[in-house]
Formats: sequence, structure tokens, C-alpha cells
Amino acid sequence: MRVGLVGTGRIGAAHAAVVAAQPAVTELVLADADAAAARAVAEPLGASVAEDPESLLAPGAVDALVVTASTSVHAGFIVGAVRAGIPVFCEKPVAPTLEATVEVAREVEKAGVPVHIGFQRRFDSGYTYARQALRDGHIGQLHRVHLVTADRTPPPAAYVPTSGGLFRDCHIHDFDILRWVTGREVVEVTALGANRGAAYFVESGDVDNSAALLVLDDATLVTVQGSRYNGGGYDVRMELAGSDSTIGVGYDDKMPIDSAEPGVRFPGQEAWDWFWPRFAPAYEAEMLAFLRVAAGEIDSPCDVAEALEAVLVAEAADLSMRERRPVRIAELRPA
Repeated sequence: MRVGLVGTGRIGAAHAAVVAAQPAVTELVLADADAAAARAVAEPLGASVAEDPESLLAPGAVDALVVTASTSVHAGFIVGAVRAGIPVFCEKPVAPTLEATVEVAREVEKAGVPVHIGFQRRFDSGYTYARQALRDGHIGQLHRVHLVTADRTPPPAAYVPTSGGLFRDCHIHDFDILRWVTGREVVEVTALGANRGAAYFVESGDVDNSAALLVLDDATLVTVQGSRYNGGGYDVRMELAGSDSTIGVGYDDKMPIDSAEPGVRFPGQEAWDWFWPRFAPAYEAEMLAFLRVAAGEIDSPCDVAEALEAVLVAEAADLSMRERRPVRIAELRPA
């Protein structure tokens, strides 16, 4: 299998290393707007370099394409790949806006070519266990859900204006994993945001702290909290409380919370610093799954239609925050 990869930044380089190590991959071709950066990643992996990223979209150029470039080019590479009959993996988001995401979804459906969008939490062992525990009845009737996503340090100022905002950039992972674990759909969102840190969030029209209340289609209440500033460490958790038990994802020995209870020493290790170490096994698992998708062995674990549902929740949260009112998903769903 010949695999192309566009975008050799931090995540792209990590995905490239996983792909290059697979026996089924006979050739890995890297491309980046900065050709020197692509060559630096390619050399230790024994990969080749395409000087023009667009060349990977030529029919027959590669058997599968991985897109880890900047958000602004995601839609173009997804559409270009499926039109050329090339299965494609793309990190979220599909596109910068809801409208553009809908257009990509239509193009993908028309082409009938597999697309896998990178929501890596679906491949994390904790979330996988929680999903199965809910389906097996271990939790009993689900009563409430709580999710947290908090970065230890904020992104660079230059990133924020193009990020899409805290709900679209960060919490979209919470919205996707909520749907995947519970098997339910969000019907209403009430969200708030605040600025507690650097001025560049305000200047970009964004917030750096968030809280939201979501209502699922079976009336289950879900709370979501987040921050760009969490000095204790990188904190990603999910609680599912039911009639029989409560399951907690992310409550490991590196969770960045110190117990205030006398005699309790938890956690016992240095906290997670950022997202890659926390989810490294999940990132590898999702890339291996994509190679199976490209080989025709399995269906896409998270296609564009699935990603669109998370986008709709993120859009509703952002609109709710700005208009200070509950927003129903039905208001935003395309006809």
C-alpha cells in the first residue's frame, strides 16, 4: 500500500512514524507547504517527499491519504482525494465552518469513497470500556454525564483567530465522544464562556474558560467544562453516573487533581502535560484502523456524517454563548 501524508507538523510526524512501521505500507510519501520540514521528517523514516502536496491527489498517486495539515486546507484535500478515488484520513475539523462541512459531506456521499475523521478518543481504552459498560448494563440507567477538557497551557496567540473558538476547537472532542459512548444525540445546548487569561483570546472574539449544559434525546443531562489554563496539568475526563454505578474515564494516576482528603495521596505520578502522551496509544490505534479502512477490511469508524453531528453541537454551544440562550440542534441542522 502506498500512503501519502500532507502536513508534517507535530501530529503529522507522529502519524508518519506509525504508518512507516507497518509491513503493509510499501511506500510513504510526505508533503508539506514547507518542503524542508517534510524532508526532515521523511529521512529517518525512509519515506519519500512530494515537492507539491497537490500531486498526491492525482488518480493513482497513492492508495491512501492522511491529512494533518492546517485546518484551512482540510476540506480541499478531502474532496480532492475522494474525487480521485483515494480513501482519506483527516484530523478534525473537516472544514472551518458548518456550511463548508455540509458541502464536504455531500461530496463524500456522492463519491462513495471512505473517509475517516480523527476523533482519537474513540480508540482510547477508558472510553471504550465505558461505552461497553453502559451497553452491558453495568451502570444501570444513565442518570447524568460530566465531561472535562482542560489544557495545561494555552495555544499560541497566532493560533486562536483561526481555531474556530473553544467549543469548535477543543470541546468538539467531548461532543463526539459523548455521542459515541452514550449512543444518544444532543438536542439542546446552553453554554457560557469567560476570559480569565491572556488578552489575545478576547481580541480574537474567543473565550478561555467554558461551561455548558447539554440535554440528550432521552432527557439525560450532561455538563461540560473546559479551560485553556489548567496549571495542574492536562485534564480530560468523563463521568457516567447511573442507577447502579458510576464510571470515570481519565481517573488514572496522572490525573492533575490533588486530593484534599487527609492521608490520601492521589494521584501518585506527575500529571499529564499535554494531549499527545495522554492519547498516544489511541492515536496509533486510529491510524492502524484507517489503514484497514483503506485496504477495504472495515468501514470508517468515524465518517464525515458522524463528524458533522459533533460540529452541530459545537455550533450550537458557540451560538448559545454569544446569544445567551438555549439553542436546539434542530435550529442549525441543514435541510
